[in-house]
Amino acid sequence: MPRALDQDLRDRVIDAVLLEGMSRRGAALRFGVSASTAVKWLQGVTREGRRHPVGTGGHRPSALPAVRDWLFAQIEASPDLTLEALCQRLEQEHGLKAAPSMLSNFFRREGLSFKNNRIRQRTGPA
Repeated sequence: MPRALDQDLRDRVIDAVLLEGMSRRGAALRFGVSASTAVKWLQGVTREGRRHPVGTGGHRPSALPAVRDWLFAQIEASPDLTLEALCQRLEQEHGLKAAPSMLSNFFRREGLSFKNNRIRQRTGPA
């Protein structure tokens, strides 16, 4: 991933357009950034009044705790329900998209694990 450009360069491109009357493409060429970068920086200033970059990444809290009781009721009603089927029900009934791994992690944190408890039968002599 390319590194972020510094704030000084951003300010110089923005000032060249706003104070000197340069075009966005002209300022981009002058300061060695792409035209799309200059356009996006100026959009941030004109639409939102910000000169700083928008943050990236971060943690988004899970929406699953809000439907915890519903999830456990589904498992209680249908113990053989797969995580994939539960994902589909969750989207249909609550509009929440969740991957099976997300549900698995949620249930594991809640102290519930799914095990395959089939009895193995021997095929050869005892």
